[in-house]
Amino acid sequence: VWSSTLCSFTVSFNKSIARCLTFLHSVCLALFVSLPVSQAEEGNIEYKLKLVNPTQYRFEHLATQMKWRLQEGRGEAVYQIGVEDNGMLVGLSEEDMRASLKTLHKLAEKVGADITVLREREVDYDSDEARKIAEVLIRKVPDDQQFLDLRVAVLGNVDSGKSTLLGVLTQGELDNGRGRARLNLFRHLHEIQTGRTSSISFEILGFNSKGEVVNYSESRTAEEICESASKMITFIDLAGHHKYLKTTIFGLTSYCPDFAMLVVSANTGIAGTTREHLGLAMALKVPIFIVISKVDLCTRATVERTVRQLERVLKQPGCNKVPMVVSSTDDAVTAAQQFAQSPNITPIFTLSSVSGESLDLLKVFFNIIPPLSNSKEQEELMQQLTEFQVDEIYTVPEVGTVVGGTLYSGICREGDHLIVGPTDSGQFHKLTIGSIQRNRSACRVLRAGQAATLALGNFDRSLLRKGMVMVSPEMNPTICWMFEAEIVLLFHAKTFHKGFQVTVHIGNVRQTANVAAVYGKEELRTGEKAVVLFKFIKHPEYLKVGAKVLFREGVTKGIGHVTKLQPIGQYHPSHSEDEEA
Repeated sequence: VWSSTLCSFTVSFNKSIARCLTFLHSVCLALFVSLPVSQAEEGNIEYKLKLVNPTQYRFEHLATQMKWRLQEGRGEAVYQIGVEDNGMLVGLSEEDMRASLKTLHKLAEKVGADITVLREREVDYDSDEARKIAEVLIRKVPDDQQFLDLRVAVLGNVDSGKSTLLGVLTQGELDNGRGRARLNLFRHLHEIQTGRTSSISFEILGFNSKGEVVNYSESRTAEEICESASKMITFIDLAGHHKYLKTTIFGLTSYCPDFAMLVVSANTGIAGTTREHLGLAMALKVPIFIVISKVDLCTRATVERTVRQLERVLKQPGCNKVPMVVSSTDDAVTAAQQFAQSPNITPIFTLSSVSGESLDLLKVFFNIIPPLSNSKEQEELMQQLTEFQVDEIYTVPEVGTVVGGTLYSGICREGDHLIVGPTDSGQFHKLTIGSIQRNRSACRVLRAGQAATLALGNFDRSLLRKGMVMVSPEMNPTICWMFEAEIVLLFHAKTFHKGFQVTVHIGNVRQTANVAAVYGKEELRTGEKAVVLFKFIKHPEYLKVGAKVLFREGVTKGIGHVTKLQPIGQYHPSHSEDEEA
């Protein structure tokens, strides 16, 4: 009896210790997420204790400092008032806070920006009177269409509500519960008939300098939205059905999204392609956040079960994510800042496109979320030679051939002379850029990292295909039939060996390739690494060392990066029908 009593006491004691450790872990995590750290010299976040009646010299210095922070955030900065440089939350009295915000408003006016108070919070400090800290968003008023543009890839299983959510976000009208909101997003008749997305479509959500959505006025055109927007969120609506997986992978690899939004239906949970889409985003190192939709169809218990299911998956050893459920505006502000700073933080939103529940929290998140790349990286890319990746090809009446894609590096202007290729024979053709459109409105200058469509006049469309690049003639691009890549085999039913055939995705390149050699091993099994030599089947491609590789064939999947190219020679300009008239 004593032995069994002692045993049961030991078990209950161990459980108590485990609960305490779990509680302490949660407290530490909450502190990690909410408390600021010492101020960094780089970045767009500035700590200020107070800004009360500065001298003229001090005012000019503060204005210069604000310009620097805005440049670091590519037009956005966050000021935390009442916080010392070391991150200590001191707080200000009501009078000092009002004076500091007034000074901040004058500074913003001087540098051509607007301010929005994101949140105010009381802090405990050694003082009898209440003290507050404030978080303020500073955003440049747009000039010459140089708004901040962030791309968000929308992932999730079929029928999870991706297109409906985008329709509600961009049009400002709630769904009727039968898919009315998604009709404007579809590009093909069979998509309208089946209600399933099979192609890649783009939608935009604009915010002005005060953080207000600019889409929702009387049928505003894309051009009007671009003119009044300081920040633009471009949604890349991808297909959820497994049948269109190659289209979804192409959208993730080619369009270079800044973030991925995984939509999960509250009533079905993690089903179908949800895990696969999550794995793809993680393999390509795209920061991901999660939206649980259709909460109006379920009980609160069902929604909480779906949240717990997601949290278990995110905490698994393969994911190593820190889920953060967003339930208030304060949570949304914190989530947006922590999400950009730490790749492990994964915000989770629970909302409805029919009732509109918690939709405002997602808009707050999109309004505040900063870009991943800073101004220095952007400047370095712009100083390189021009490289434009061709993702889409159109023929537009009275305009001619038009290509859509992303400018990977350099600057592109109307009238620039570039070369496009490689063709099946490994050639590059000369062409001249006509007009440029960005987010469906005219644009004179395209900068690195921006997506746009370029008019090529009467250039022969049959010479173009997806996966080509348009580059400066000075670049002397190398093209190859064969390349080496260091890969990890994620899953394979049997063994992966020489002669195996896979579909390879590298940036905007999507082509079938043979495994010509597996170095150091006869064959590979699930989870093993090796350097593999691939050979394209149809035509040569333009590749770069270090580019991410994703390959698949049925259930076989693998990821890696290009380590070595076997070029077939420098480019040979064609002198046939490629000259502009």
